[in-house]
Amino acid sequence: MIQPIKTRRDGAILEVTLDRPKANAIDLKTSRIMGEVFRDFRDDPDLRVAILTGGGEKFFCPGWDLKAAADGDAVDGDYGVGGFGGLQELRDMNKPVIAAVNGICCGGGLELALSADIILAADHASFALPEIRSGTVADAASVKLPKRIPYHIAMELLLTGRWFDAEEAHRRGIVNRIVPAADLMEQAWDMARLLASGPPLVYAAIKEIVRDAEDSKFQDAMNRITKRQLRSVDVLYSSDDQLEGAKAFAEKRDPVWKGR
Repeated sequence: MIQPIKTRRDGAILEVTLDRPKANAIDLKTSRIMGEVFRDFRDDPDLRVAILTGGGEKFFCPGWDLKAAADGDAVDGDYGVGGFGGLQELRDMNKPVIAAVNGICCGGGLELALSADIILAADHASFALPEIRSGTVADAASVKLPKRIPYHIAMELLLTGRWFDAEEAHRRGIVNRIVPAADLMEQAWDMARLLASGPPLVYAAIKEIVRDAEDSKFQDAMNRITKRQLRSVDVLYSSDDQLEGAKAFAEKRDPVWKGR
């Protein structure tokens, strides 16, 4: 049986490829597998960065598999740990995730990409949130998109469902960088290697601080940080890596991060 998810591990980096011809749509089974993959990535101390991409050259992901839905997959069924696509509701994901968007990225596929921390897009990639045209709501995008880009732009995309290209996605701030399609994975791996060489405990602290501060007043969030009420912050300030960073700076050398 062909597996819908392929993984490649190289050092501290995990590449996850959604590979379900013809379009890389996600059904319940695939979502559950993705959840297990990203949960294991989160919990593996030897892995530091993940790259998510789609198989082939045309589709990153169009979201929910409507054919599977017609065959009985319930839209409110068991998506597994992490929710749809295994990533967007996964708790305590304190490691960087890069989305390498290699083609059509719409609906739940765009919501999945928005669950990554950094989005690289091939120059031929295209995007949309077309749910409104079928009388449904892009629920995760309605939460995530206005946090990434200005409210009025997010609302236009949500309310019209129109398609937009990689250049507009970059101009609007949805994607970090546009690259030639042939160079997409090479640049994604370059970014992943850069992040993998950095301090994992600091990354964890940054991601937890960002999540915690989403619905907080500035001073309340700062108080929780300074009082070390966030687990990742407390771990960082008690770590060997914290001391290593100071020593490396004083000794004018590159630090050696151990993640502890």
